[in-house]
Amino acid sequence: MIKFILIVNKQGQTRLSKYYEHMELHKRTLLEMEVIKSCLSRLKEQCSFLEYKDFKLVYRQYAALFIVAGIDDAENEMAVYELIHNFVEVLDKYFSRVSELDIMFNLDKVHIILDEMVLNGSPVETNKTRILAPLLVLDRMVES
Repeated sequence: MIKFILIVNKQGQTRLSKYYEHMELHKRTLLEMEVIKSCLSRLKEQCSFLEYKDFKLVYRQYAALFIVAGIDDAENEMAVYELIHNFVEVLDKYFSRVSELDIMFNLDKVHIILDEMVLNGSPVETNKTRILAPLLVLDRMVES
């Protein structure tokens, strides 16, 4: 199961956080700070999977952004690694070359995309067309 997904920039600022297990706000803040520090301090040559407390971290870097997923032992690291890449491809398709500013100013749309892909911590959809369908319908409704 995926416990959380974070999008963080190189300065350590959280741009998106999505938790699939209840956690108090104070604990979330501490967790994010430690996770960000762990991922940002790693070299590019190092593996993108690391053990952290009672779960594993899977992360990928895209330009100035890190996307980090916290998973339990039952989840496949490579599958989550590819899910992160698929998530970025969907964002790229929707925003035409997604940037940190796209994520910051369209956080609601990024959450919709993530909610289409992951439900209660389990990946449910990887087809880009199906993931974007509800968002495109919403965009058409706003335009009319």
